[in-house]
Amino acid sequence: MENPLAGAPSPDIDLHFLRRALNLAAENVERGDGGPFGAVIAQDGRVIAEARNLVLAENDPTAHAEIQAIRAACRKVGHFHLENCVLYASSEPCPMCLAAAYWARVTRIVYANSRLQAASAGFDDADLYRELCLPAAARRILVAQRTLAEANAPFAAWHNSAKRQMY
Repeated sequence: MENPLAGAPSPDIDLHFLRRALNLAAENVERGDGGPFGAVIAQDGRVIAEARNLVLAENDPTAHAEIQAIRAACRKVGHFHLENCVLYASSEPCPMCLAAAYWARVTRIVYANSRLQAASAGFDDADLYRELCLPAAARRILVAQRTLAEANAPFAAWHNSAKRQMY
């Protein structure tokens, strides 16, 4: 794809890609594939991936636009890190998408709508943010660790593997 903004200052590029993310979100409302969310990943001023929220279409609660875009961008660059990439999102990323962006090591995230604006449309992540701050024992979903003698075997195998690649 030819770069339509070659030499343009960063704020113009940000607005260009944010508008594309918002267009993807609007298209998704019409399609009904998921929520009103779109995402674009750019590198060196060029789109390397874009995606819409596909939660409803795929019956997958993790099919957020940002996750879909990260997956597509990683496939395109052939690596699980997206260094020197910018994630443009129609709305502030939820905790899951924000964590995925950190795991992917994107350089920057730029979004249009705040989490408060998303909440006013019925997409409220405040409960998730509260839950993540609670001690495990106080969370709504119970989490328990059970000790098994063989539990560390996969980590030991990983440590000794010639195929090990840290990420």
